[in-house]
Amino acid sequence: MTAGVREQPRGADSPRPRPGTRLRLVGWLTAVAVVAGVGYRLWLLVNAAPPTNSDEATMGLAALHIARGEGFPVWFYGQQYMGTLEAYLAAPVFALAGGPSLLGLRLPTLALYLLFLLLSWRLTLRLTGDRWFGLLVVALLALGSDRIVKNQLIAGGGYPEMNAAGVALAILAVDLAAGRPGWRLARWAAWGFLAGLMLWVDPLVLPYVVTTGAVLVGFCRRELWGAAGALLGAAAVLGAAPLLLHSLLNGRNPLHAVLAASGANATAGWADRLHGGLLLGPSLGMGFCAPGRCDTWQLWWALALPLLLALGAATAWRALRRPPTEAGPTSPADAASPADLASPAGPASPAGPASPAGPASPAGPASPAGPASLVDPADAGDPVLVAPRVTAAIRLALVLAAVVTLGAYTVSSSAGLTPVESSRYLSCLLISLPALLWPVWTVARRGPRPSATGRRDLGRTLARPVALALLAATLGTTAQATWRSAQTAPATRAAEARHAELVSTLRQLGVRQVRAGYWTCNRLTFATAEQVVCAVVDDALRPGFDRYPAYRREVDRAAAPAWVAPAGSPLANALDERQRANPGALDLVTIDGWRIYLPR
Repeated sequence: MTAGVREQPRGADSPRPRPGTRLRLVGWLTAVAVVAGVGYRLWLLVNAAPPTNSDEATMGLAALHIARGEGFPVWFYGQQYMGTLEAYLAAPVFALAGGPSLLGLRLPTLALYLLFLLLSWRLTLRLTGDRWFGLLVVALLALGSDRIVKNQLIAGGGYPEMNAAGVALAILAVDLAAGRPGWRLARWAAWGFLAGLMLWVDPLVLPYVVTTGAVLVGFCRRELWGAAGALLGAAAVLGAAPLLLHSLLNGRNPLHAVLAASGANATAGWADRLHGGLLLGPSLGMGFCAPGRCDTWQLWWALALPLLLALGAATAWRALRRPPTEAGPTSPADAASPADLASPAGPASPAGPASPAGPASPAGPASPAGPASLVDPADAGDPVLVAPRVTAAIRLALVLAAVVTLGAYTVSSSAGLTPVESSRYLSCLLISLPALLWPVWTVARRGPRPSATGRRDLGRTLARPVALALLAATLGTTAQATWRSAQTAPATRAAEARHAELVSTLRQLGVRQVRAGYWTCNRLTFATAEQVVCAVVDDALRPGFDRYPAYRREVDRAAAPAWVAPAGSPLANALDERQRANPGALDLVTIDGWRIYLPR
C-alpha cells in the first residue's frame, strides 16, 4: 500500500516531494546552530569572558545576601531603579554551590540566552512559517560580538532577561490575538505578569510591551472587557509588585532615577547624539563591531537599518490593511508581496490556510501549529481566517518598537556622551530581527515577481542580488565581529588570573579592610565572599561612591586599612606620591598588575 501511495500523481494540494527529509535537515541545522551559540558562550564563561567588573559584582553581592537570608534587595544597590531579578536567579546557585562565583552568577544568564534563542526561533515560525528563515535568525543570534555577549552574559542588571521576555510577549500576543484555543486565561496572565515584571526589571523593554499590547487591544477588545482583562491586570500588578510596594512605602518615583541614568541631567550636542545614536549605536548594539570600537566599514549596518525599518513597516502595514475578503489576498504570499508571509511552498491553495473549509493543507506555508491555522473567536462568523493580519500586526509592532527604542536612545545624552558603552541600551533591537529581515529574505528566496505587464524592470531584476548581498553581509560582518571577540578571551582569562592572585595575596597578608577605586572595590569584595571589604576612593584619595554603605562603615572602623590599586593607574600614582612625601608610612607589596599599600 505504501508503494501505491507513492505512485499516486500529485495534485495542487499534495505534499511536496519528501517533506520529511527537508524538515529533518533544517531541524538538524537549527539544532546545530543552537548548540553552537550556547557552546560558544559556555566557552567564554569558562575563560572568564567577557571581563567582569564591579557593577556585575554588585549584583553578585546582592545574590549572596539573598542566599544567606541577610537581605532581599528590590533595586540594584546604590540606585532606585533596575530590579534585582538576576540576583534572585543566582541566589539558589550560590546556595547549592556553597558560595559565590563568577560562573555561578552567570549560569542563569546563559540559561536566559538559551531561552531567548529558542523563543526567537518559535516567534519566527509563528510569523512566517518558514523554517529556513528560522534557521537564519537562529544562526545570527548564535553569533556574538563583544557588545552582544556582554549584554547576554554579564549579570549587570536587566539586559539578559529583557530580550527573552520581549520575545515571549510577542509570541503570547500572536496566540491571543489569533484566537489560539486552550489555556487562554493562562496566556493572558503570563502576558500581564511578564509586562509587569519588566516594568520592575528595566524599562528599556517597554516599547515592546506597549506595541504588542496595542495588538492585543486591537484584536481582542471584547475579550479584554471580561475575565481576561481582569486577570491580565492582576498579573501585571503582581509582576511589578516589588516596584509598586517600594515606591508606596518610600514615596519615591523610580522614573526620576531612570531619566537621570539616561543622561537627562547632562548635556550633549545634537551632532554627537545623532552620531552616537544613529551611526555608532546600531552597529555596536546589534553586534557588527569589534570589541570597544567600530571600524568604518562596519558602520554599513547603520545605513541599512533605516531602510529595513521602512521596508518592514511598509510590508506589514500593507498586509494588515489589505481587505481579507477579496479573492486572492487570503493567500499569505499574496497578502503583501513580495515580502509578506511568503513560503518555500509558494502561495496557498484555495483549500489551504486561507480557506475556512478546513485545516491547512500540507502544501500551505504553515503547519497546524503555525499562525495560519488560528481563528479569532470574535470573528468565528466571518468566512476569513485572520492569522495573516495578526502576524502582520505583530511584525509591525516589532518594527515600531525598534523605531521607538532607537529614537529614545538617540535623543538621550548618553548617545552623545558615551556612545560605545551606552550602545547596550539598544540590546532590545535583536527582538525585532525576524521582522526586519523577513522582507529581504522573501525577495532573496523567491526573487522578484513580474510587474502587472508581465515584464521585469531593472529594479525588480536587481532586487534579488541586492537582498542576497545584504543577507551575506549581515552574516559575514557578525561572524567577523564574533571572531574578533573570541580572540580577546585569552587576555581576559589572564587578567582574571592576576585578580585571583591579588585575592590570594590579601588573604596571605591577613588584610580584611581595604580602600580602592570604584572598579576594584565590589569586585574584590565579591571574589572574597566578603572576607575582604572595600570602601571606594577617587584618584585624589577622597571618599568615592559606595553602592553598599555598610562596607565603608566597616572600613572606617578598621585601625589600618590597606590600599589597593592597579599598577600604573592614577590611584597608584597618587599613593606613590604620598609614599615619597612620607617615607616609611606605607609598605608596598607588588604583584603582577597590582600594588598593595600596607600602612605601618
